[in-house]
Amino acid sequence: MLLLLGWFCAEARLRADNLELRSWVVDGVTREALVSIPANAAGGEALPVVFAFHGHGGSMRQASRSFPLHQLWPGAIVVYPQGLPTPSALVDREGERAGWQGAAGEQGDRDLKFFDVMLADLKARYHVDEKRLYATGHSNGGLFTYLLWAERGDVFAAFAPSAALLPRGFEKAKPKPVLHIGSPQDPLVKFSWQERMIEAVLKLNGCGPRQPEVTGYTSYPSRLGAEVATYLHAGGHRYPAEATALIVKFFQAHAR
Repeated sequence: MLLLLGWFCAEARLRADNLELRSWVVDGVTREALVSIPANAAGGEALPVVFAFHGHGGSMRQASRSFPLHQLWPGAIVVYPQGLPTPSALVDREGERAGWQGAAGEQGDRDLKFFDVMLADLKARYHVDEKRLYATGHSNGGLFTYLLWAERGDVFAAFAPSAALLPRGFEKAKPKPVLHIGSPQDPLVKFSWQERMIEAVLKLNGCGPRQPEVTGYTSYPSRLGAEVATYLHAGGHRYPAEATALIVKFFQAHAR
């Protein structure tokens, strides 16, 4: 009875939040996402699209609660995809919990293909503004955000990874605006690792040197028109709730 009540409550929350469960078949596997669709998505003004990826062990429902972009940007199509069981060298070597591929070619590129299928379907169904496509994600979802930059960067306007880096393959990336969210106190994705990622992004985007030990929001102008911003907080590996508003504001300021 409690399980049934919980299911009804969850479904009621999704309806109240205007989130729809969508599914696609990718290489014979059913993939899912929660999607927020504005009422005017089929016609009228072209709409931006934001893809938001949960961390390892998370879920699309958890992501829609932790970083509720659809609530702060109701005029955008917001997609919270669901990952599949994925090995993680840091927290889940057996691959029992949901996550995202960590490099091009892993798991047959199942998650890059998933992204391609989702985007193609949205463009076929709705009036999508192809100059305003964005991706964000936390931890493993942030890593996948960086991977999308490297492998599918041409279709995006800007990115906002949190507590993440891309260990290999970033050399394929082209300059794009990015907001990197992190914590010097992160015990899992060490901030020294993230610092090297930030420095690589600053170099790629033609920005000045990183300002060390600066907490809060910092913007680095780019001679290439690809702003880099950082938001550094004291919360360790958690996703800071205040970051969602910063992400929305950053995305709204950048079009391809």
